[in-house]
Amino acid sequence: MKKIVLGVLLVSLFTLSACSSKKETAKSSAGSQASSQTASSAVKTDLEKIDLPQLDSGVAKTEDEVELVTSKGNITMKLFPKQAPKAVENFVKHAKDGYYNGVTFHRVIKEFMIQSGDPKGDGTGGESIWGKPFKNEISNQLYNIRGAVSMANSGGDNSNGSQFFIVQNDQDQSDGLLIDDYPQKIIDAYKKGGYPQLDGKYTVFGQVTSGMDVVDEIANVKVDSNDKPEEAISIEKINILQEAQN
Repeated sequence: MKKIVLGVLLVSLFTLSACSSKKETAKSSAGSQASSQTASSAVKTDLEKIDLPQLDSGVAKTEDEVELVTSKGNITMKLFPKQAPKAVENFVKHAKDGYYNGVTFHRVIKEFMIQSGDPKGDGTGGESIWGKPFKNEISNQLYNIRGAVSMANSGGDNSNGSQFFIVQNDQDQSDGLLIDDYPQKIIDAYKKGGYPQLDGKYTVFGQVTSGMDVVDEIANVKVDSNDKPEEAISIEKINILQEAQN
């Protein structure tokens, strides 16, 4: 069985020089420089109009809110069913069924992310509520900024199961991000941390609203050569604080 890991395995972070996975600036082989600038401006304008729910500190009626009760403390997250309906449905149903109760954080990389959701606890297990993998749900409204909650996969577009990760990196990742590909507010958010190299490759479906100190504490534990914490850190249960209204 394939081990469910993030495609980016570098411990040392690097900045993004281009983001063709998000949006491509309109180009014309015979277009003038003025035409290119006009197209670029149009893209910028459209990006700046996009709703960015991760940056809103409140929880909208159309969003779910859950609380992860872990052995290190509680982590509260809001989920985005409008942008990632399958990922949120999968996570909430698993949470209600107690699927994640007792599951450990089996992979932890400081200044990167903490990963959980595998009942086997080794990165090879877990399945969706449908009993089969489901596709990525990539949205230009959601990004892997610090505190983002995303689905882990085995490297393919159609390989999501039950594993997820929380982006922990708190180092400035804004250098090299292109305004044509990212809203300015997201570039600013990346100054506080995150991992933009994951954008377009992993489904972002939630955002931590409180408890990032707990995420940081988990990220700082001692790990073995496989990035598994030497002490077991588990999700005791997940409380559903709010269910989204249509």
